[in-house]
Amino acid sequence: MTQLPVIVEKVKALAYECGKFIRSESGKFNIGDAKIKGLHDFVSYVDIMAENRLVEDLAKILPEAGFITEEGTALDEGEKMLWVIDPLDGTTNFMHGLPPYSISIGLQSGDEILAGVIYVISSDEMFYGWKNGGAWLNNKRISVSKASEIGDMLVATGFPYKDYNRLNNYLECLKYFISNTHGVRRMGSAAVDLAYVACGRFDGFFEYNLNPWDITAGILLIREAGGIVTDFGGVSKGLSGAEVVAANSIVYDDFVSIVHKIMNTEK
Repeated sequence: MTQLPVIVEKVKALAYECGKFIRSESGKFNIGDAKIKGLHDFVSYVDIMAENRLVEDLAKILPEAGFITEEGTALDEGEKMLWVIDPLDGTTNFMHGLPPYSISIGLQSGDEILAGVIYVISSDEMFYGWKNGGAWLNNKRISVSKASEIGDMLVATGFPYKDYNRLNNYLECLKYFISNTHGVRRMGSAAVDLAYVACGRFDGFFEYNLNPWDITAGILLIREAGGIVTDFGGVSKGLSGAEVVAANSIVYDDFVSIVHKIMNTEK
């Protein structure tokens, strides 16, 4: 789509304005205002209001596009193009007054991701990109790291929070990377983790039991920044978030093979 750069500029502006609203609420938010969606899974009025704003404004940019949204304020998966939205990724961080937290907006057509914007509200960093247009951070082009060995990696992950069936495997994976890399970080926002892989702050990322709104924008950013994103088995198409591995193209093969082996070993 030749208009993708124009669309991305409009989405950036919407994300920034919505981020200002979220930031303004952070100082007066009471943790008692949050509601429990499921085990360790929370939603606040801030999430819902932010999503409503984004849906309303994104519909003006592309009236023909449908939506996949975390809080379910709009849903139309029958449309050819879809906005995939997480209005506040890192809600638990936000609730406790901790950075980072972010807005993640992806645009896809079928299995093809066309554009992605991740606004890290807590640090005022705007990550964005579009298909064949590169990945950018605050108007500067970004690329994945050049780490070439597992021992040179700083790895990001997210702790399981509702599906514990693979917890023992996950902990074994965590143990391996703690012992054999520069270290492991857990930020509390998968969108931020992926954005940080795209700009080279992290060399790799793995997590399971995520959702499309957590990963769609980040996938686009990493691929446009020269990296690879797949499931644990190396499949790159149709990623739902059930399994996600991301790394630069140099170390990816070694990284994904370790994740796949450990996460699929019977415990």
